This record gives sequence, C-alpha cells and structure tokens, in this order.
Amino acid sequence: MIWIAIRMLTGDAQKFFGLVFGIAFSTLLITQQLTIFINLLERGASGVYNVSSADVWVMDPVSRTTDVAYAMPSTALDKVRGVPGVEWAVPHIRAQASVRTKDGDLEGVAVIGVDDATLIGLPKNMVEGSVDVLSQPDSVIIDDVGTTRMFPGQSPIGERLELNDQRAVIRGIADAIPSFTSTVVLYTKYSQALNYVPGTRNRLSFVLVGAENPAEAKALSEKIEEETGLKAQTREEFARDGVQFIIENTGIPLNFGITVALGFIVGVAIVGLTFSLFIRDNIKQFGALKAIGVTNGKIRKMVAAQAGLVGLIGYGLGVLGTVGFIQAFSSDPTFKGFYIPWQIPLISAAAVTIILALTGWLALRSVLKTEPAAVFR
Repeated sequence: MIWIAIRMLTGDAQKFFGLVFGIAFSTLLITQQLTIFINLLERGASGVYNVSSADVWVMDPVSRTTDVAYAMPSTALDKVRGVPGVEWAVPHIRAQASVRTKDGDLEGVAVIGVDDATLIGLPKNMVEGSVDVLSQPDSVIIDDVGTTRMFPGQSPIGERLELNDQRAVIRGIADAIPSFTSTVVLYTKYSQALNYVPGTRNRLSFVLVGAENPAEAKALSEKIEEETGLKAQTREEFARDGVQFIIENTGIPLNFGITVALGFIVGVAIVGLTFSLFIRDNIKQFGALKAIGVTNGKIRKMVAAQAGLVGLIGYGLGVLGTVGFIQAFSSDPTFKGFYIPWQIPLISAAAVTIILALTGWLALRSVLKTEPAAVFR
C-alpha cells in the first residue's frame, strides 16, 4: 500500500514538484535566515574571541562590550596586578579613529592597542607578515576584512595611512573575526595607540588578565571585583554580554524572526494548497481503495508516506541550498567564518514536520469522510 501511495504521488508530477518546492523553499528560508542570525549575533563577541589568551577581562563598571567601554585611569592596571591569583595583566585600548588613505579617502577604523612587551591582544593567526613588525616605527597590522574593504584586489603591505594626523604604515595582515559592523581594525602597540587616539585623561579601555589557574577564572574575577572595585568578567561571560547587547539594542531578532515566520507560513500555504488539490484529484482512487477493504488506518499510513517522501526530498534540498549559499559567499568579508550550527537543521526539520503534519491532517479529513460508493459516481 505504501508503494501505491508513492506511485499516486509521483504520478502527478506537477503537484509532486510543487509540494517538494514548497518544503524546500521553507527549509531554505528558515535554515538560511537562522544561520545568518546566529552568526551575526556571535559577531558581537568577536572582540573577545580574537583575544584567546585572556582568561578575565577587567573594565570600568559601566562598560558593556568591547565596543561600548568607558576608559579607566592607568592606575587600574597596577591594582589588578596586585590581586592574588593573577599571573599576568596587560593594558588594552580600543578606540575609534578616522584614517585617510593615500588616495584621500576617509575611512572610520577601530584602533586596538596591545601590550608593548608581550603583544597580548593580537589575533592568534596572521594572513601575511609577522607580529614582530610592530617593533618597527609607526607600524600597524590591519585585519583581513579591512584589507578587502580598503584595498580591494591589492596587497596593503607598505601602504601609508594618515591616522588622526599621525603616520601609520601597514606591515601585516591579521586573520581576525570581523566585528558586528565589519569595521576596519588596525592593531598596534599600546604606546603607539595612545598617539593615534585623541587624548583624554583616562585612556585604558581594559585590563587583560591571565589566571594562575585558568580553571578558577570565575573565582578570580570575583576577587578582582572585590579588591579593586572594577568590573571583571571571564572570557565566556564577556562574550555572552556582547551577544546580549546586540539582542537588546538592535532590531535583528525581530527582523529575522519575521522572516522565519514568513518561511513557515509560506510553507503551510504552498504545501497545504497543493496537498489539498492532490487529494481532491485522487479522491476516487482513495474511494476505490476503501471499496476493496482498505481501512482508514492504512489510508493514514499512505498519506503519511506521501508526506514523508515530500518532506525528506524538500528538506534535503533546502539544507543543501543553505550550504551552497554559505559556500558561495564565503569569500565575502560579510560572511567570513559563517557556519551552520547543528541545532539549526534540527529546528528546520521540526518546522517541516509541523508543516507536513498540519497540511496532511487537513487534507486527510476529506479522504476519511469519503464513502466507497464515491468511486461509482
């Protein structure tokens, strides 16, 4: 009987492909939009992820993320270094600046100053050059996303920039996770960053801390807060705050939520309508089956098999379409590092199951009400 149900479905090619298209389109829309949503949210923590060596981030109590921070006095560094359990503590500055290229173009950039001695604060990997280039005068390292934005199709190595009336020479390219806004990032030594950033009384954005026992980073952050009066968070906590800041202060969750909901509604509409037409066109065949003794239970299994086949093919095509989309745009800086979390295909599968269960149930009602005598009319 299952084979008969599948033959009935595939025998009407137009409706079969319409059902597959409806499921595939819904799966693609839901999976793709959720993938972009999750990856954009994680960009809110990019500043933390790029500094993999820091166990604890120390900041002013009003600071919220790596991009929304209130500067501290330089004495905060000595306070943190004096806390028991701190293996090392280094200064870290993050500020906004305007840079003028040799062509006269103006570009907003983020200037990140890393510790002069240890260079803690730089991304772990380099695309071109070495971190040692920062020892040369006026040296900066640009992130790879900034390279594609400011110097498309060419190498920026050796390019001179005018950074707040100061000379800066690009001597390396860092492999960094882009920020939420994909802002161009320039890395330099902390002492040099002070010259590039407009002067204020307090300049220190963060103190990066390495714990003597990384497993006790949470306890160390609480101890730092107690002894210094500053705000201290573990790497995971600060990254989570960056994500939460985007959720609370942007319209991204609402916009993507609407798109996902539309994908679900469109799926229900297309599949429901097509399934109903398919059942209506085959109502006499179902009546004939009832006339030869096929029970309602077997009819339900036949419709479930038809829905399962459509769902399996459509879902597979939708997920493959999302993978193809991510791969096709992987070279675009906007989509750098994008991936599909394993939970998203499961959510899409659940949505497809609900769509098929709902539309299948609506279409099945007319079949169950069909009298065997309908075949003779």
